[in-house]
Amino acid sequence: MTIPANYADQPIVELERDGVRYTLLGTAHVSKASIDAVMAAIDSGRFDAVAVELDEQRHKALTNPDALAQLDLVKVIRERKVAPFAANLALAAYQRRLAEQLDIEPGAELKAAATEAVARGLHLQLIDRDVGITFRRILQGLSWWDRTKLIGGVAGGLFDREEVSEDDIERLKEGDMLESSFGEFARDTPSLYATLIDERDRYMAAKLRERSDGARHVLAVVGAGHLKGMAKYLVEETRAPEALTSELAHVAKKRNIPWITLVLMLLIGGGIAWGYFNGGRDLGRELLLQWFAWTAGLAGLGALLARGHILSILAAAISAPLKPFRPGLPPGMFSALAEVHLRKPAYPDFLALRDDAQTLAGWYRNRVCRVVLVFLFTNLGSMLGVWISGAAIARKLIG
Repeated sequence: MTIPANYADQPIVELERDGVRYTLLGTAHVSKASIDAVMAAIDSGRFDAVAVELDEQRHKALTNPDALAQLDLVKVIRERKVAPFAANLALAAYQRRLAEQLDIEPGAELKAAATEAVARGLHLQLIDRDVGITFRRILQGLSWWDRTKLIGGVAGGLFDREEVSEDDIERLKEGDMLESSFGEFARDTPSLYATLIDERDRYMAAKLRERSDGARHVLAVVGAGHLKGMAKYLVEETRAPEALTSELAHVAKKRNIPWITLVLMLLIGGGIAWGYFNGGRDLGRELLLQWFAWTAGLAGLGALLARGHILSILAAAISAPLKPFRPGLPPGMFSALAEVHLRKPAYPDFLALRDDAQTLAGWYRNRVCRVVLVFLFTNLGSMLGVWISGAAIARKLIG
């Protein structure tokens, strides 16, 4: 079948597998021409299903302006998804900067494809992997130092007010929104690139093969940078698609007690016990006081720097010294839960979230953002307190 001329100049791959014909339409996420190409493709009437490079969360964010207002912040905290949520805010801030600079909403062609498919009664398939899962799999594959650099880069991107460079815009036209938001770090770190691009190529190709709608000709709207990889895996992959997507969406469960935390706690606890039995009650009390002072003080200071409620600061200070008794629950969870209940975010906070996430003042003004700050700063203070108190106890015992 001939490809209509009004979108034939776009990067396109056509192939057939298992009786289904796939047309992969490569788009630039910041191009009005890509929106026109998507509309022309759907207008052609050739397709009975449309797949888009979106997950459920990003689809809601694009098509439902009130999606963030429906967020259950308590659930995010309890399920320990604050870090992926912060990464989503960084991506939203990056997209907002692009929209202001280029006068076009990043991903508008994906939104057009999804909206038009539903309006015309075509089956819509969201084929991208959940961005939170992608972020967690990225962190698992990085060294401690690379993980620190990545988190620092994401945090820095939240408050970067400079215009996006022309080079980055050109790369975005040829590549992927998530890759561009991670900047140079993504291009210089092979393990991150593999998770960010190659794994998602495999995942999206497998999702396309999970057909339950009886479609015979599927239009897949994806970033141009995914065309080559997706076409390869659509042709060559032999594993069952359900098994493959399940594997690529799996996040290894973290140990309840990381080994470094276990070793550190045993050393500190053993040091305090040794002080009691060999140095007398006074030395034992002094070592115990050092532990409580450093962990409670720095965790409370973290919550204070986040401008948390006085009771949130108290929750941070109380929970931090008790970490050895509940190592799987970070102190930031308790202070953040206190903050969200004491200063419950209002509807306007959610509506302003994308704008407020772009500035430091906005993070302190917006109650949703402030809950995230309380969580992160409490945990940072607690971690510093553990290491500093451990060093202080060791010096006391050795000296």
